[in-house]
Amino acid sequence: MREKILVVDDDDKIISMLRRSLAFEGYTVFTADNGQEGLRQVLEQEPDLIVLDVMMPKVDGWEVVRRLREGGADTPVLMLTAKDEVGDRVKGLDLGADDYLVKPFALEELLARVRVLLRRKAQRTEQASSNRVYYEDVVMDLDTREVFRSEKRVDLTTKEFELLHLFLQNPKRVLSRDLIMEKIWGYDYSGESNVLEVYIALIRQKTEEHGGKRLIQTVRGAGYVLRGE
Repeated sequence: MREKILVVDDDDKIISMLRRSLAFEGYTVFTADNGQEGLRQVLEQEPDLIVLDVMMPKVDGWEVVRRLREGGADTPVLMLTAKDEVGDRVKGLDLGADDYLVKPFALEELLARVRVLLRRKAQRTEQASSNRVYYEDVVMDLDTREVFRSEKRVDLTTKEFELLHLFLQNPKRVLSRDLIMEKIWGYDYSGESNVLEVYIALIRQKTEEHGGKRLIQTVRGAGYVLRGE
């Protein structure tokens, strides 16, 4: 079955270009020229991915993402923004967007990002029917207790495995130090105060050994988060 993509943008030229290009790549394409119509199309067409402009009449892209996530929809969203400002990008990601591109963009890059987002969606679907968890190129098999990154095995101790599993269960969610200590070491842990930092460093070292980018990020004053940057 061909994957369905909804393009929501008020620019006729972008709509036309993306409709042709995505259809040429084998996708079924639906379009809307404002956020209100986009929300209606989501309900009617149930797309596999949404390419969503930020600045639109009636309902803007940020509001579309907010309503989708509040309604429980987990459809991948690639946002298009005309301004290359950190605040705009962060706002979209915080509301629940999965990725963003700044206009004007290269078509080849948009198509690549579409493929990545659809691949992640397929992995989540597979995960629902298997005992594996995924994030980007990290795969954890809960039955065999094996971890792979870019198909290369990562050897973890029991505590390292449990800690990474906690992050994989909560992608993009900032986990406080106290919460992590409670989940992994329990309320009564009275060991060294820097034990968490040591384990985070070990996991980073092992998962980044073959040149992989950092996935466990430090959020100063708040904790840690599994998020590619």
